[in-house]
Amino acid sequence: MTNYSSPILPPSTIGIIGGGQLGQMMALSAKAMGYKVGVLDPTDHAPAGQVADFQIVAEYDDLKALTQLAQQSDVLTYEFENVDQTALKQVENLTRIPQGVELLTITSHRLREKTFCRQHGLPVTPFVSVKSMADLQAAIQKIGQPGLLKTVEGGYDGHGQFDINEQTDWHLIESEIEQTEWIYELKQDFVRELSVMVTRDGQDQVITFPVSENRHQHHILHTSIIPAQTTDAVKSKAQHIAIQTAEALNLRGVLGIELFELSSGELMINELAPRPHNSGHYSIEACNISQFDAHIRSICGLAIPPIRQFEPAVMVNLLGKNLLTARTDWPTHPEWHLHDYGKAEVRDRRKMGHITVTGPSIESLLASVSQFR
Repeated sequence: MTNYSSPILPPSTIGIIGGGQLGQMMALSAKAMGYKVGVLDPTDHAPAGQVADFQIVAEYDDLKALTQLAQQSDVLTYEFENVDQTALKQVENLTRIPQGVELLTITSHRLREKTFCRQHGLPVTPFVSVKSMADLQAAIQKIGQPGLLKTVEGGYDGHGQFDINEQTDWHLIESEIEQTEWIYELKQDFVRELSVMVTRDGQDQVITFPVSENRHQHHILHTSIIPAQTTDAVKSKAQHIAIQTAEALNLRGVLGIELFELSSGELMINELAPRPHNSGHYSIEACNISQFDAHIRSICGLAIPPIRQFEPAVMVNLLGKNLLTARTDWPTHPEWHLHDYGKAEVRDRRKMGHITVTGPSIESLLASVSQFR
């Protein structure tokens, strides 16, 4: 366990591996608290680099660049799972890495993640490791179908996965299956997708955020509704699962937990994200402490107050050209909290920004952003 007898205080430097929008919002929180921020990202003027004190432009597995960032930082964190763990281990003695490498080892590999959950009594769908077509057929026989075949590493927003059902194109899978390792999961017939952010502060207190209800399009998060439109019992169960998970991981920083709510009210963990999560963006405007504030406080060993949500919120992602529409319409929508990530290239289905709206009525909030839905 990291020794937090001496919290990391401003104006210390926080190094962030990754320069995307999550890193940008981490950096903005850190800067508001008085910290210095450095970023490692291969894209010059990356979103996080635009608001940081300095950016090292290099690939994430560039050991020389990572060493430079570690030497210039009092604490090191990351904004995504696919960090080069070998390189990160080599700089552990140069700076504090409160989240550690083990958290990445577990959450960057779907088979290890699901196995970890099962070993700690955390609810997950039945799953089987797959390395060949024979393995896949055996997995289908063992746990049934429909299911999802996913690469154990990499892939996001629907990439690197196949639906397994009566319409599956087996030839397409045959051409790819032996190129990497896969996990086959039984598909659950769920009524809604939920998520909850959880963290642990410098005094080892575990703190959860309100439960979000998430709606996807083409496997990409599109709209989050907070609080989730489900029962108090389900929300309480989700937060209990989050606390169990944080304790099992000896968590530092923020962890996003994606869950499926079944018709029975039972919950199953879909994925763990060892950093702030897209569905937690609402907390910037809707809560006393945002998920990014909580992440910075946690990795620096500071206290975090209980999370309070002031009023209901809806967050909608701006994908591709939706950002251009939002920029045009924003002046006539004073209720919109527009976040433009400053990405150089607008691409279809790329997360370019988001809008959060808050108010007493979920229905009116959804209507306010209906043009993006």
